[in-house]
Amino acid sequence: MRIAVTGSIATDHLMTFPGRFTDQFLADRLDRVSLSFLADRLEIRRGGVAANISFGLGMLGLRPVLVGAVGSDFEPYRVRLKQHGVDTDSVRISAELHTARFLCTTDRMQNQIATFYAGAMTEAKEIDLCAVIRRVGRLGLVMISPDDPEAMVRHTRACRKHGIAFAADPAQQLAGLGREETLELVTGARWLFTNEYEAALLQERTRLTGEQILGRVGCWVTTLGAQGVRIEREGQPPLTVPAVDVAGVVDPTGAGDGFRAGFLAGLAWGVPELHAAQLGCAVAATVLDYVGTQEYRLYRDSLVCRLRTSYGPESVAHLVAHFRDLT
Repeated sequence: MRIAVTGSIATDHLMTFPGRFTDQFLADRLDRVSLSFLADRLEIRRGGVAANISFGLGMLGLRPVLVGAVGSDFEPYRVRLKQHGVDTDSVRISAELHTARFLCTTDRMQNQIATFYAGAMTEAKEIDLCAVIRRVGRLGLVMISPDDPEAMVRHTRACRKHGIAFAADPAQQLAGLGREETLELVTGARWLFTNEYEAALLQERTRLTGEQILGRVGCWVTTLGAQGVRIEREGQPPLTVPAVDVAGVVDPTGAGDGFRAGFLAGLAWGVPELHAAQLGCAVAATVLDYVGTQEYRLYRDSLVCRLRTSYGPESVAHLVAHFRDLT
């Protein structure tokens, strides 16, 4: 199954603050906050949700099609993605704007404060998904991840027009979307991805209950952090997959994208959703071992060990044959 991933492509500036953010907030002064946190470490990494998911898919041996908008500063990033199996030929290059920037500070309690500059991403609405299809041929799935809101809606409409299955992952864009836009993005999605907070926000934005949203999508996948992931279908009991235990989290940024990459790879291989989710959790755990969202490596023996320890031999039996491209 050929997968296209639409969404943000960015450079991440990741900083660490050795204290706790909450120690600096004054309860009676939250209406006028003026704070500066002295970071003791800075890492500049390549990121963006669509690029992160595509990187993970490429690491697992798939050849995902990355669809997004970047600036003329993208070339070194493009080369690296192509080296890791990502098709970047459908990425739009802006003549005027820089590639998007993500600035994130993490405190010692793993709380995060972040700012995102869209930059060239605002031109993603000019991308014609139909042209991508003409270039690469039939797509099995389009993963619509956070992007310029107009682009997300346009890609959703293109998928419906061509009868292509799509996954909806509105994520942080939920905060700026209206009810009708949100409904259009999720209705008819084969898979809907949120984290626990976004699940609540989605219900608030759409003014629908969780059961009503389930009636509009094929499957709702909610990541629960250290508690794992919940998979729901209308009329069926929810399935909860526990997370892979990680002794010491180095950096939480990008773990959700790693999960999506593993889960989508499992779906592309045709394994049951349970085992696809287990692979997603194993990839997410690997991301947590590194600073940055695309600095990790996937090794066959390490993945097998994590899957066997966390989920038993049945999980390994369903997945190991698909690890033949891993060292």
